[in-house]
Amino acid sequence: TTLTISRAGHVVYRGAVSASFCGQLCWPAPSYGSGNGNPLRVVSLRAGSPDVVLGLYSGGAHCCYIIEVFALSSAKKYVKSVINLGDPGARIEALPGNPYAALVTADDNFAYEFTDFAASGLPLKVLRFSGQGFTNVTRQYPSMIRADAANWLAAFYSQASSHYSDSVGVIAAWAADEYLLGRAIPANQFLTQQARAGHLNSLLNLSVKGGALVIQIERFLQQQGY
Repeated sequence: TTLTISRAGHVVYRGAVSASFCGQLCWPAPSYGSGNGNPLRVVSLRAGSPDVVLGLYSGGAHCCYIIEVFALSSAKKYVKSVINLGDPGARIEALPGNPYAALVTADDNFAYEFTDFAASGLPLKVLRFSGQGFTNVTRQYPSMIRADAANWLAAFYSQASSHYSDSVGVIAAWAADEYLLGRAIPANQFLTQQARAGHLNSLLNLSVKGGALVIQIERFLQQQGY
């Protein structure tokens, strides 16, 4: 498969559709929820000429959605930037306070970190494209973070009927959101309370419980820049 970009009737880019994350083959796929099933979009992600956005899928049970952005450089050439989003994919959305679209996704680093994929929580992540790469700007959207945190906390409490048998994944995502909101200390206190009550558990790591899970969560959040 070949991608061709034309401006004013002139071909300015032509190249094979590929990404290093895919190995030998990538499938074009609308990982960003374009609404019409088209993996290719032209959208303004930054000031200047609109960017060409291509969604790809690497195949596999839990991986990976990839977004390639072809941006017009100062030399009037289109330069490709690639980001591997993992399982979540992303939506391309215009967000309050900025005229340019952003990638609204989730942090795939949380997948399998504390439990299996099905029970893992992936906290909100918002990325902006600068022309040369992607920047994490999630902290600029506290209302979105609060909404995401509320969803994870509700999921945690809904596990009461199962006696919180595999609860650590969703509460870790909640804690990540709370850290982003500057609430690390009360988040840690809540985790400790829940651990003492026997509510923090992982079916993937049955030998790790309670306070040990709290330490794991805190350490992981710090390592990931939360």
